[in-house]
Amino acid sequence: MKKKDIKILLVDDEPDILEIVGYNLEEEGYQVFTAENGKDALNVAKREIPHLVILDVMMPEMDGIEACENLRQMPELKDVIITFLTARSEDYSQVAGLDAGADDYITKPIKPKILVSKVKALLRRLKTTETHTDTLSIGDIEINREEYKIFKNGEEINLPRKEFELFYLLASKPGKVFKRDEILDRVWGNEVIVGGRTIDVHIRKLRTKIGDDFFKTIKGVGYKFEE
Repeated sequence: MKKKDIKILLVDDEPDILEIVGYNLEEEGYQVFTAENGKDALNVAKREIPHLVILDVMMPEMDGIEACENLRQMPELKDVIITFLTARSEDYSQVAGLDAGADDYITKPIKPKILVSKVKALLRRLKTTETHTDTLSIGDIEINREEYKIFKNGEEINLPRKEFELFYLLASKPGKVFKRDEILDRVWGNEVIVGGRTIDVHIRKLRTKIGDDFFKTIKGVGYKFEE
């Protein structure tokens, strides 16, 4: 998908943020729509069907948490990527946002160029969603789901099945925070009763084999894959 076709909805009650962030995203070539509160955001989202929604948490009329929950209930927006803007001290808001259905959060204050970089990482998920293939290519890593093979810089990396499935799950949506319960359900399912430590052990092994920088721990929530 070309940048000019990608729609981003930016929601914040601070005009300066709407202006500065919106300007930088438009300069990158994206279509940018804005709203100053959660209620207006829902109306704009219904009309424009954005690919990415950037939500502030604390807003009048309807806060970001409630807006996120409402967005997730709309069938036409079930695949929209949602990320929150939160202050560094708002640990509760970050967790609450993920519980409400957000894919990630961005802490502010943040430099526009860094935010644009994070937006690009989130939007890479669109390629994964739209590409119906068993092969994922992320940077210098190639993952073949059908053959259970991983190549990094052309060299094959052998992983046991569960490590492979965990890696494929995280890498399938770069930037998305996967909760621990979701990981257990998607990777282990009902095969066997395992504890949360099982995930930690597998992540530790993946960090050793793939690279520590690719895997980020979201304390008290889960993990995500970063390029």
